[in-house]
Amino acid sequence: MLKILQNIDRRWVFLSMLLAVAIPVLAKTVFPVNISPQTMMVFNAIEDLPEGSRILLSYDFDPASQGELLPMAQAFTRHCSIKGHKQYYMALWPLGPPMVDLSIDTIESEYPNLVYGEDYMKFDYKTGGEAVIRMITQDLRGMFELDSKGVSLDEIPMTKNIKNIQDMDLIINVSAGDPGTKQWVQFAATPFGITTVSGCTGVQAPQMYPYIPEQLAGVLGAIKAAAEYEAAIDEVYPSIASNPKAQEAKRRMGPQLVAHSLMIGLIILGNIIFFVSRKRGLA
Repeated sequence: MLKILQNIDRRWVFLSMLLAVAIPVLAKTVFPVNISPQTMMVFNAIEDLPEGSRILLSYDFDPASQGELLPMAQAFTRHCSIKGHKQYYMALWPLGPPMVDLSIDTIESEYPNLVYGEDYMKFDYKTGGEAVIRMITQDLRGMFELDSKGVSLDEIPMTKNIKNIQDMDLIINVSAGDPGTKQWVQFAATPFGITTVSGCTGVQAPQMYPYIPEQLAGVLGAIKAAAEYEAAIDEVYPSIASNPKAQEAKRRMGPQLVAHSLMIGLIILGNIIFFVSRKRGLA
């Protein structure tokens, strides 16, 4: 048996990894999720706001990070929608507006009772990165005279009385890099005390944790935290829990869990084979 394991064709390993990923994907397997305190900080930042609170959502990522961040962004959108918050969407990245549009499509299809201009709206894209943040902390109309549909902010009910983003109750930033969470912390959250939460890639998350709890009220790091956030929402809102589209992050964790477990098992097995072989003088 030892000889067989020592000489196993690596293609069997590749095949086993393929099956470890493919089977959970095809079966749409969802494993139980333990919700971390860090995720609950983000959930509570939104949940504890009274209905009708103003939330600025800046989705600063592009299709390259869509697989990791879009489920998180969609979860934010659903949570804000079911709570009845006023949602103001924008993006600092050139390819960010299509990501915002996907969330607006979710509102229109799943929450038809919400009205554009009264419950949610989208600012047009402007170049400038951190300069955009600096401007809108002082003068919203100095940067955005019109929404993404070309309508004046003075004609939109939910923006008539907004002078700048200091009027917001919360900022939600979903970020894949710069400009993103770091800039929102530096130029909005810290100088003006605007409560801010972040959702970001796994690579970026460790850089954001030092900002907790002063500059950031919470951080969701990568698809695992997105799955935890979905689970937290599901516990409170059965209507979302029964929506298959609202479980995307949890489904994407299935292949990762199985594949990572297989990798760990293969590493352990390889070490066992090595030490047993050395003990028998076969290595």
